[in-house]
Amino acid sequence: MNNIDIDDLKAYVELNIGNFHKSRLDSLRKLKFEDILKRKNPYLYKAKNILVSSDLVKILLDAHLSSQEEGIFGNFLEGLAVHICGLVFGGKKSTTTGMDLEFDRDGKRYIVTIKSGPNWGNSRQISGMRNDFLTAKRVLRTSGSRAEIIAVNGCCYGRDNKPDKGDYFKYCGQRFWEFISGDNKLYTDLIEPLGHKAKEKNEEFEKEHAKIVNIFTQEFSDKFCTNGVIEWEAVVRFNSAEVVPQ
Repeated sequence: MNNIDIDDLKAYVELNIGNFHKSRLDSLRKLKFEDILKRKNPYLYKAKNILVSSDLVKILLDAHLSSQEEGIFGNFLEGLAVHICGLVFGGKKSTTTGMDLEFDRDGKRYIVTIKSGPNWGNSRQISGMRNDFLTAKRVLRTSGSRAEIIAVNGCCYGRDNKPDKGDYFKYCGQRFWEFISGDNKLYTDLIEPLGHKAKEKNEEFEKEHAKIVNIFTQEFSDKFCTNGVIEWEAVVRFNSAEVVPQ
């Protein structure tokens, strides 16, 4: 086991955090408002009595971006976790279906699937993860591994005070970062490096965000407003009619 070098951690984050900012900016620039409108519930926004086009556009856009950013940043954190575990325990990106990380610790082989937070899936998805764990264990035993194989669902934030799930363990937040690093303070030590150039990158994003809101508001007003009033029937028809109005 090796100790975490905070300078190495900072270097990794500084080298890779730009990919997160670039991905969210690229995602924003590729958006088409009509695609977002097709995926959202128009009845909900009518029930909330939204009257201003720019308000509706911003709500729809931000809801879409929030879910996308969670996935983009989750990929970054997964890479960071694998990198840290590699430095400390020789962990590596798993090639087994459904697994993100494999490493040996205290004479045991750990197979890990990494999620952002603890409330990531429904019962069917959790059942699928359990099946992936079973398959991964069979593959490892077939390859000749004699070590005890332990399955772990690691979550980068949050908590679960009952980590033993019977056939796997669920480690969240502090417990997860300590599990892959041996450092019980790592979960807070990560905060400062993650802010690398955050102000600069977010200013760039906010400028593009404002531009997109203005463009989408114009598009929405042209197509779905009459004399400055949102025509909700037209919105619902666009969203839900069997034949999309031209």
